[in-house]
Amino acid sequence: MRIAFFVNSIAGESANYTTTVLALIALNRGHDICYVTPGDFVLRPDDSLMVRARTLPSASYKKAETLHKDLQGNKTVIETIDISDIDILMLRNDPSRDAADRPWAANTGTIFGRLAAVRGVIVVNDPDGSGMAQNKLYFREFPASVRPATLISKSIEEIRAFIDGQKQGAIVKPLQGSGGKNVFKIGSPKDANLNQIFEAVSGDGYLIAQDFIPEASEGDVRFFLMNGRLLVRDGKYAAFRRVPAKGEIRSNVHVGGGPEPVAMTDTMLAIAETVRPKLIVDGMFLGRPRYRRRQDFGDQRFFAGWPQQPLRHV
Repeated sequence: MRIAFFVNSIAGESANYTTTVLALIALNRGHDICYVTPGDFVLRPDDSLMVRARTLPSASYKKAETLHKDLQGNKTVIETIDISDIDILMLRNDPSRDAADRPWAANTGTIFGRLAAVRGVIVVNDPDGSGMAQNKLYFREFPASVRPATLISKSIEEIRAFIDGQKQGAIVKPLQGSGGKNVFKIGSPKDANLNQIFEAVSGDGYLIAQDFIPEASEGDVRFFLMNGRLLVRDGKYAAFRRVPAKGEIRSNVHVGGGPEPVAMTDTMLAIAETVRPKLIVDGMFLGRPRYRRRQDFGDQRFFAGWPQQPLRHV
């Protein structure tokens, strides 16, 4: 098969990204791969959808670092091909990274992904599902048992009132965003920094405020779902705990968080089963939920991990 990986930019890729590992494994299993970016689609007058696909100089790599080096080197080949020559288009971009500086690029994967799907290409994740999961509002569609108390607003008065009702304080962050950027803990509506934080975060659009979970100091657990099912290899679940750096409440790798082994619990498995039906319906084939511990399942927290999405049955 020929698999195309749609990414924000070639320069922005990293050797430790999941996309790089997926590309490496696909090549080692005998598949052809190529990379596509937001500016690479061409819709011609005859309604043919073309794409400027970037291919690597070699079809055999042992290390992700070598593949990544060649991807960013000057020996890659760019060839304009018909989208029908691609079997699978994997939408691996993060729209939030383009929202500010390149707003035209943020929705390109969803828009052209739909056109590709109509032309018979398997698009992972489903473009319509991906469109719904473009920001944190998506998690509101999941059962209340796996969601924290949440407010979404651009009103500082509403946010103050919400924080006042949270005994442990609240987390305030942009509705659209990732990587731990502009995420703040507010202990009280009288916090002297609230106005400054509000000004910083509201510039990115709507804000989301959620009750603070003290157990967040232990980190959160990321587990991977494929077509709604937990990934298992050699009897072990594809899961890890992200632990915050010292003095941090955020466990994002971008701000110093690090991975640790974790054992899946019955509660985590129950959460995965709870969210599975919607992920399948929305065509979210590859998903990465996030879990933070509470004492009972009725107070568990599930967060839809940024839109690493899941595949509609084809």
